[in-house]
Amino acid sequence: MMRAAATAIQFLTRLPVPGGAVTPEAFLQEIGRALRLFPLVGAGIGALTALALWLVDLVLPFALAVLVALAIEARLTGALHEDALADLCDGAGGGRSPEDALRIMKDSRVGAFGVLGLGFGVALRAGGLMASGGAAQAAVVLIVAGCLGRLLMVAVMAVVPPVPGREGLGAAVGPSANAKGLGVAALLAAPVLLLGILSDARAMAVAGGAGVLFLFWYRGWLRRHLGGSTGDAVGAAGYVGIVMATLAFAMER
Repeated sequence: MMRAAATAIQFLTRLPVPGGAVTPEAFLQEIGRALRLFPLVGAGIGALTALALWLVDLVLPFALAVLVALAIEARLTGALHEDALADLCDGAGGGRSPEDALRIMKDSRVGAFGVLGLGFGVALRAGGLMASGGAAQAAVVLIVAGCLGRLLMVAVMAVVPPVPGREGLGAAVGPSANAKGLGVAALLAAPVLLLGILSDARAMAVAGGAGVLFLFWYRGWLRRHLGGSTGDAVGAAGYVGIVMATLAFAMER
């Protein structure tokens, strides 16, 4: 489990964590167990972002502190989810066929749809945190949303098979996800989910319901427009989950 935890941290962040998978073969062996820890690692990322927010809030207005904290988080994660969201929006906006969309998503350049999608996503998340009312409540939202977003990633991998014949991180990781792994991931994330319920049960109900509805819709959309899931599709789902959870808590303010 320690190696699986280190592998999960290596996958989702840029932190130099010893003890994880050091070769592609070892990565494939460990990623099945590591996926179950994604929600907890997401909560940890949220906690570090919350700490940055609290420190910056001591010297800057709260709204500016939110923006700085999100910038620090992007550096911490290597903008993993932001990059995936931009790529998916480019493919969805510019691709007229699954092959065309996949080709666009593979291009390292970011187009107009990617810029707009990422801009709106970051703006919604930042606005939701600003509406939380202060650093203490925003810290809870960051932790819970970070957990829920990565749980949605595991759910997408469990219900949507990778695009057939396509190489890449999504194809390598996707087969390791299944319903049992999703259940274990949710069980391990239970303490974080309980934190969200104790903070605002209605917001958690809204976030959970929105996540389930999005999963069913996204499953069909990916099959129609891409032919399956990809690494970008999974990473983008993680960011969408974070945004939805953040807005759910903002609605209850």
